[in-house]
Amino acid sequence: MTTSPRAPSQPPARRPGARRGEARGIRIVSGALACVLLALPFLLVRSYDAHRRVVTAQEDPPGTSEAVRIPHAGGGSGVRPTTHANPVVLAYHDIGRGSRSRHTVTPQAFEDQLATLARAGYRSLSTSEFLAFLRSGRAPAARTVFITFDDGTHGLWVHADRILAKYRMRAAAFLVTGQIGRHRPYYLSWEEIERMRDSGRWDFENHTHDLHHRAAVDRSGRQESALGARLWLPDAHRVETPAEYRQRVGRDLDLSLRSFEEHGLPRPRLFAFPFSDAPDAPDAPARSEADESAAAGGVHSTDGLLTEMLSARFSARLTNHSGRPLPAGARAAATGRVQRLVVNRATSTADLVAGLARFTARDPAACTEPLREPTQWERTDGSGHTGLGALTGQGPYPGRVGYASAAYLPMGSADWSGYTVTTTIGRLAAPRNNVGLVVRYHSREPVTITLSDSYVRVLAGTGDGRREIARRKLVSGPQHRLRVTAEEKRTVVLVDGSVRIERMTPHTVTGGDATGGIALSSRNGDAASPYPRFTSMTVTPAQAEPSAPAPGTVP
Repeated sequence: MTTSPRAPSQPPARRPGARRGEARGIRIVSGALACVLLALPFLLVRSYDAHRRVVTAQEDPPGTSEAVRIPHAGGGSGVRPTTHANPVVLAYHDIGRGSRSRHTVTPQAFEDQLATLARAGYRSLSTSEFLAFLRSGRAPAARTVFITFDDGTHGLWVHADRILAKYRMRAAAFLVTGQIGRHRPYYLSWEEIERMRDSGRWDFENHTHDLHHRAAVDRSGRQESALGARLWLPDAHRVETPAEYRQRVGRDLDLSLRSFEEHGLPRPRLFAFPFSDAPDAPDAPARSEADESAAAGGVHSTDGLLTEMLSARFSARLTNHSGRPLPAGARAAATGRVQRLVVNRATSTADLVAGLARFTARDPAACTEPLREPTQWERTDGSGHTGLGALTGQGPYPGRVGYASAAYLPMGSADWSGYTVTTTIGRLAAPRNNVGLVVRYHSREPVTITLSDSYVRVLAGTGDGRREIARRKLVSGPQHRLRVTAEEKRTVVLVDGSVRIERMTPHTVTGGDATGGIALSSRNGDAASPYPRFTSMTVTPAQAEPSAPAPGTVP
């Protein structure tokens, strides 16, 4: 029996309502897709704008530069640096166009400065290389700089980064971590810092978390650094106690260190003082009489707490001002503080070259006749005068009676040790004129030799701590010859080849604490007499001095 084939199956007929629902769904999907397509450009623009706000577009270097020739670090004076001189630490803040701030250097000026450094053979150091120098005293190249920027401003990313790349140099940015990403576009963003870190051109160091400002320190509202001073507590009507100061500052420093860690940055090893204010450090700049009174135990005194807290967290501290010269070297390493050469809007490339010469270490062997280099001396008598005329007999003098003094290469000789100064002094007249020669100038234990027509005195120390350690009579006369040898562990004084005094350096003063160059003074207390004068001077490497007989040694 056969069966007829079955007709192919047909889909069930759709109801009219179902067809209408499907069409509606298609319209909804199509409308949504159209909305997305219409919104996409706006979303992309918004996303780009958000990115731009956290990562500012960089600018290319200016493209041309006017480098200044640096014949050698002595700037043509005939004073040569050591073979591998100390690094000079440069202190910048921001790079930018159209700024009225004295702290902002234009991109063109920055490029001119880097071009000058590069063409003179300078190499820029990393933080690790700089710290290695402080530990060892050995620079990795003949000419080096450590380029630093304070605050962490956006000009470092927008302008400085590509200029550094062009000249194959690097720098360190000292961040106020609490301001990063805030007050844009003045400060960097963390995203920009990440890109700078990844470039390999930048190290990042510490500049506090949120203490880069001034605050009231007394009832009158007088302002000082919030980091460096104990602050006024208006609710309590008093100044912070040392314990409160320690807690406040310690918390800020630790917050800053935590920010570095949270953003994937290595722990900072250097600290730069806000406003370059280091008020409780022994090398801080001289203060006014009122400030000195307060620092002796009043509202400004932090009793060494700041130095203690910073030393516990960082390998070294950087400042732009110091009460005594602290270029990178043995003295700075012993102190834990390094003085920087400030570069700002007013600094021309020629000024930078002169600053490099001033900050670069000199070898005593290359400074054989200091009196023939009057431009290398700095007057220290507060007169505002320049030159050596008041000390060498040419004038002008401070008056019929008065005092004049000057220091030789205060920065370049900061690490001098093992040298002999030989000088002849004339026009010595009894009883009221004399001269002074200081060796180990600005060390922790400078030695001062004062000479009159009939006596020699040797004093050690500075300020109120200076004390006479020896006095000897001389054969009276208007002229004497003085030779002083400053060795690491002793100072030997010889007058007219016969009167000898030996001073042993205290065992607590070693290494960089005992180094320093020379300074001179001339005093006249009699209007009827001329000023005494230095007529000749030589500096040579120290030769081995025989030990003095026991009675002649001053402990």
